[in-house]
Amino acid sequence: MNKQRRKALEKALEMLDEAYSVIENVRDEEQEAFDNMPEGLQASERGEQMEEYISILEDATYNIDDIRDQITEIVEG
Repeated sequence: MNKQRRKALEKALEMLDEAYSVIENVRDEEQEAFDNMPEGLQASERGEQMEEYISILEDATYNIDDIRDQITEIVEG
């Protein structure tokens, strides 16, 4: 891989890092909001939806980690 394409992938890694941070912050805020809800609301449809969103956001961060690892392997290859 030439230098120009490696630089493009390095930029992509920076963008992934930024996306990861945003998603992680939103997930943490949603988790905190859920944790601060009364137990009765946590068990409600709204609470269940919040838990689903938290789970999806957690999966997204894992997926970004995997993508970063794959791209890093190419860049450092």
